[in-house]
Amino acid sequence: MRLPFHAATGAAVAVLLVASAPAWAAPTLVPLGQPLARFDKIKPATHRYLRYRQVGDTITPLDVWTRQIRIEPDASGVKRLHIVQHWDGAAPGTVKQLDSWFELGTFRPFTHQRSTTGKDGQTKVEGFDFKPDRIVGLKDLAGNAQAAYDMASPQPAFNFETDMETLQALPLAKGYEARIVFHHPGGDAPAPYLFKVAGSETLASSAGGKVDCWVVTTDYNHPEWPPARFWLAKDSQVVVKVVSPAPDGSTWVKTLLW
Repeated sequence: MRLPFHAATGAAVAVLLVASAPAWAAPTLVPLGQPLARFDKIKPATHRYLRYRQVGDTITPLDVWTRQIRIEPDASGVKRLHIVQHWDGAAPGTVKQLDSWFELGTFRPFTHQRSTTGKDGQTKVEGFDFKPDRIVGLKDLAGNAQAAYDMASPQPAFNFETDMETLQALPLAKGYEARIVFHHPGGDAPAPYLFKVAGSETLASSAGGKVDCWVVTTDYNHPEWPPARFWLAKDSQVVVKVVSPAPDGSTWVKTLLW
């Protein structure tokens, strides 16, 4: 398979560093509920990513990940941001689907549903309601394994499972830092995470084109780990590639297919 954007593999990659990391300014807190500076970058679209794990020169494909952005009315008729994700696993029969609703302009999360089907054919359904001070299980979702979920959120939290689109809506620029309170539904307590624009790079495509990108880093509050890196196209701010070193020495990569 030929990828339009080279990921962090052993293959030769033409990467031009065009800006080094500047001295950091004070981080900008991204408060939930206020308009995001570049929310207009969030446009209806479908993006597909190949996700794989790399150990040395060995690459193991994990899944193809489709992220669909919609702007449409919810069940009450109010126009919202609607993000639908679909993961087709490399193992036959493994599928994950995510369905998330947000306030236009602010990215305030409302609801989040997750359906995961494993190799055994069993499907787990989970649903969450993001409230101002907590995240709770959706009580009216049939078969919700997280119906009793109740996680306090002293600071209102963004949905961590849509971090790529959240970054897309920020005013990325040289030296910019953002502190964002995220919560992965069903996971650890909400916490602030620091994202830094570490510089910019031009990625070469397999077709011979070039994409000028911001490089954004985060250590996910684990300074003992090498930071994850996001490449976002400067014009659209769409995520082109993500490289995340894991504690076991492997590297997890997401690379845009189209």
